Amino acid sequence: MKDTKKAFTRYVWRTLLFMASYVLLNVSAIAGTVDHLSLPTLWLYSALVAFPIAAQIYVTLSLVRDSDEFVGALMAKRMIVAMGLTIALFSAWGFAESYAHAPHAPGWLTYPLFWALFGVTSPFVQSTKR
Repeated sequence: MKDTKKAFTRYVWRTLLFMASYVLLNVSAIAGTVDHLSLPTLWLYSALVAFPIAAQIYVTLSLVRDSDEFVGALMAKRMIVAMGLTIALFSAWGFAESYAHAPHAPGWLTYPLFWALFGVTSPFVQSTKR
């Protein structure tokens, strides 16, 4: 039997670690500490900032894998709903940029949008059934 409580505790600590690094790297860039770097180094920094995002996806999938079947299925369903809404909303905005001259939305906004939608929709996704 899987220990969902331990899996969730690992998830929380890993999330705190990766999101703290994500925030610190972005705050550092916003503060101008990377302004003097060369273009190749800025490309590397961009990849470095993206690493905590990839790590968070791994951490969340680890929670799905290491939890009991109900919690794993529920988390997976919530992620699918949030991803679908993120793709639909960002695509709609992209079409609005192309056709209605809406202001540009940077691609990095998909990540916070996904987690915002995950938080908003999770209370409504309470079952693993359709």
